[in-house]
Amino acid sequence: MHTRLFLAIVLISSSVFAAEELTLENVTTPTANSSDEPLADAFSLDASTRFLDQASLDWTKSRKCFACHTNFSYLISRPTIDANVTAQKQVRVALEEMVEQRWEKEGPRWDAEVVMSAAVLAINDAATSGKLHATTSKALKRMWTVQREDGGFEWLKCGWPPMESDDDYGIAIAALAIGAAPDGYAQTPEAQQGLAKLKTFLKNNPAPTLHHQAMLLWAESYGLELLTPKQRNECVEKLLVLQKKDGGWAFATFGDWERGDGKEQDTETSDGYATGFAIFALRCSGVKADDARLSKGIAWLKANQRASGRWYTRSLNKDSKHFISHAGTAFAVMAIASCKEQPSAAGAE
Repeated sequence: MHTRLFLAIVLISSSVFAAEELTLENVTTPTANSSDEPLADAFSLDASTRFLDQASLDWTKSRKCFACHTNFSYLISRPTIDANVTAQKQVRVALEEMVEQRWEKEGPRWDAEVVMSAAVLAINDAATSGKLHATTSKALKRMWTVQREDGGFEWLKCGWPPMESDDDYGIAIAALAIGAAPDGYAQTPEAQQGLAKLKTFLKNNPAPTLHHQAMLLWAESYGLELLTPKQRNECVEKLLVLQKKDGGWAFATFGDWERGDGKEQDTETSDGYATGFAIFALRCSGVKADDARLSKGIAWLKANQRASGRWYTRSLNKDSKHFISHAGTAFAVMAIASCKEQPSAAGAE
């Protein structure tokens, strides 16, 4: 009897420990992103959000910076499931402190950091409080100080597509900042002036890849008009045509990016980023949640989650850390949220 009691206590303790909420104080580094990671025994939304919590807390704690693929993506995606968790709140505070403290003392590292911060704070505001936070307002004002006369922004071009390879990505991010910001921000004079310049840039420089065109579908879900009807319809049709027979999408088919390691891009294998992103963008464009093609995509996501809770995506640049898997997991979660009866991102009604 004592043995059974001891085992019961151990099992209960283990269960409590396993469910311990992740924070900056107790987070550990997640395992490496690998194509060899086994698939999960069964789909778990809780496992996916826990992975996102872990990856973003660890990045914030160890790197002390924000990256498009990890904690920026996290603050966009986490509220689509549940914003009332310590991890989300702590990462949000870290971003606010970067704007309020580090920028004041040292300035932003890059113009791209300003635009990303403004957009992510705005999207997070819309999904949480529904009000424009003072720090978000400050970041938005600073964003317009780094907009060029041609309407664009000096973006990072580190050879890491799709987020750090061209100026066009920054256009879509700035548009998201305008559209998502609460309290009617899009109608303010500063937003209208900046938006007019963005539209001029897009007229002179149409989005060069399907990925960036689909980013504009997302921005348009906030009520902006950035694409012509023809461009909008063609983007939707291209996304639908690229769906694989297994229900997923392949990341490398969204652009003509060349790899930094000289290897061939994989245009055949479905992955988490492409599948999640495509479904979410299509929902933003108005495709119904119960559309058979989207249902097939959601089924792919549920069948291809990894044991850690993440979805693997191969880097478009080189076979190394594959941090794009973090953003891929974020989009997978957003796609699933957009097709369910629960709070989700803009455009997912």
